[in-house]
Amino acid sequence: MLSISARRTGPRRYRSRKSLYRAIIHVVLCLFSLAFLLPLLLVVIVSFTDEKALDQNGYSLFPTKWSLEAYKFIMVDPGQIISAYGVTVFATVVGTIMSLLIVSLLAYVLARKDFKFRKAFSFYVFFTLLFNGGLVPWYILITQYLHLQDTLAALIIPYLVSAWNVLLLRTYFASLPHELIDAAKIDGAGEWRIFFQLVVPLSTPALATVGLLTMLVYWNDWWLGLLFINNPNLVPLQYLLYRISTDIDFLSTNPQTVGLAPPVEAVRMAMAVLAIGPIVFAFLFVQKYFIRGITLGGLKGD
Repeated sequence: MLSISARRTGPRRYRSRKSLYRAIIHVVLCLFSLAFLLPLLLVVIVSFTDEKALDQNGYSLFPTKWSLEAYKFIMVDPGQIISAYGVTVFATVVGTIMSLLIVSLLAYVLARKDFKFRKAFSFYVFFTLLFNGGLVPWYILITQYLHLQDTLAALIIPYLVSAWNVLLLRTYFASLPHELIDAAKIDGAGEWRIFFQLVVPLSTPALATVGLLTMLVYWNDWWLGLLFINNPNLVPLQYLLYRISTDIDFLSTNPQTVGLAPPVEAVRMAMAVLAIGPIVFAFLFVQKYFIRGITLGGLKGD
């Protein structure tokens, strides 16, 4: 009887210890998550804090005085903010879709072992990671030859093809069973049908990960706006916020504007909220695919 009861209590103790360890891990992960979320929450709170309260008490999760002055300063011309949001959203959506299509098609070709020149083309793509033509030739190409200055295409085309994303997707596509492609060919499927109806559904984690990375590139870009955009109606959001930041730095350091300077710290935090807000919500939609696809670079290559 003792031996039977001991056998029964053994699995129970194991299950109870396992539940205890799991609870501890969950508590630790929740604390880590809270530690990462607190700075974001602090940024939002500081953006609604009065500048004098910030100067006196510093950053706090419980400010003594709330204020909307930072957002009023940024929203002096709400039409410009809305226009900048529209330009950035358009460039991000169109650029991400076009980039995913081009990059995935190129990566799929490079991953096919029956493609004769795949190693040569792979080296060509990899070579662009190491060397480029430089800023001046690139600027001349965009403005003098392609005539893309002051166009939305100037905010989209330069980032369409990322060699790094091509190599990541090529690695993922190469890990897919080649027997599935052979079976689809036997059933009479063409290359386009194989790619869109077979390869793409199997590669959702990788495509979502690369799509999110591409989306971040387009959303956070201000460099292309600085180089190629002079039309105020085509200014992207990040470049507009960059100009606002430059203006408040000038006003805060200019002796002639003493007493007229805007709430510098609160404005900076408000700009951060306006810049990262939409992209945080976009991440929530693709996070499950992002977690599965974030290790795609560790899969086998050639």
